Amino acid sequence: MIELTINESRRAFDVTADMPLLWVLRDLAGLTGTKFGCGIAQCGACTVHVDGQPARSCQLPVGAIGTSSITTIEAVSRTNAGQRIQKAWIDLDVVQCGYCQSGQIMSAAALLETTPKPEDADIDAAMAGNICRCGTYVRIREAIKHAAGQS
Repeated sequence: MIELTINESRRAFDVTADMPLLWVLRDLAGLTGTKFGCGIAQCGACTVHVDGQPARSCQLPVGAIGTSSITTIEAVSRTNAGQRIQKAWIDLDVVQCGYCQSGQIMSAAALLETTPKPEDADIDAAMAGNICRCGTYVRIREAIKHAAGQS
């Protein structure tokens, strides 16, 4: 049994230590907001927070998590940055197909937690590796600035 703290709730799962966190979240915990994209930690669709830092859950074995706290898209609004980012996404109509957006939001919320007034270079660095096949990058950048109170 592996015990994980997910969205402030401690849960036990009967899985091997090498199982990727993504599959525990989606298949066992029923938290399907975190998406499978590429499976090689390159697209960012599977981004969650581990102790507040963005992490690619498709390549993160549950055995490596230990006592760290996991936050998924389902609970990101419990933080001030998460609330502001989600509101900005809605206010600026960022979403097109929506598939990558949970990962985008998780990366953006983590950015605002560490850099409340990000510059373009900060946004570029934080969002690198979050791919949007619909090309909503301009709206994503504007939403991050909006959430930071810069637009």
